[in-house]
Amino acid sequence: MVLRNIDLPKYGTYLFESKHKDKDVVHEHHHPIHQILYIIEGQGHIIIDGISHSVTQDNTMIIAPFSKHSIISNSSLTMLVLAFDKKSLDTTIQLDLINAFFQISSSLKPNSIVSSELRQLLRKMLFEQSNNSIIKSSALKIYLLQLLLIIARSQEFTQYIDTNSIRAERIKQVIETQYYEPLTLSIISSRMGLSSRYLNAIFKEQYHLTPMQYLSDVRVQHAQKLLVESDKEIVTICFEVGYETLSTFYRVFKKSLNMSPNQYRQTHKYPN
Repeated sequence: MVLRNIDLPKYGTYLFESKHKDKDVVHEHHHPIHQILYIIEGQGHIIIDGISHSVTQDNTMIIAPFSKHSIISNSSLTMLVLAFDKKSLDTTIQLDLINAFFQISSSLKPNSIVSSELRQLLRKMLFEQSNNSIIKSSALKIYLLQLLLIIARSQEFTQYIDTNSIRAERIKQVIETQYYEPLTLSIISSRMGLSSRYLNAIFKEQYHLTPMQYLSDVRVQHAQKLLVESDKEIVTICFEVGYETLSTFYRVFKKSLNMSPNQYRQTHKYPN
């Protein structure tokens, strides 16, 4: 079996195109580093450690270090190959993420939400890789980590059977982790690759409220915590939880709790 080395830049990540003609065969080999193969177009088979995986557009293969693999294309097959050395990542990331989800080679057939996110991150990485910016290496490491997180979470989601449940859970996760951003229904819909109407419907079916109602709830909950546990100015808390104007923050907060942020702080904050 052939050992093929991939020369990585000093920041430890390299993304490149791999093209194969119909009936092409890449004979069995292995690498001392991780690879993630993302199929852009075409069909074929990727054999990893003796197991054949049929691949088509958007399929993603995780190739662990020293895993034997070969490629057989059934048509013109184009993929992106993301090669990285886990040693270039933070030690905590290696222990908590790489060792938990990327120690063993696997095949992923992502849903439309996950594939859309992967595509966008790969595009960002291609852009940064061709750039000579001084923050190039940092940007690539950040995007690599985001991509690894998406793959890891998608593997966790395989326990769910209902596609709409997966989508609703992902929408909820976006809101809970990005509530401070200027989120709107159309922005979330665009990120999910769904229509606003459909996204609204599946979320409401799962959680009995709309995504925008849930976003307001999450922001107000964080504001409550900051009002009680900190001495930050209310305008700062308004900014921190994602509102652009103080008037909007006051209106949403009072509608939710039937009192203003000032009243809430006076009622719930313990005296020093």
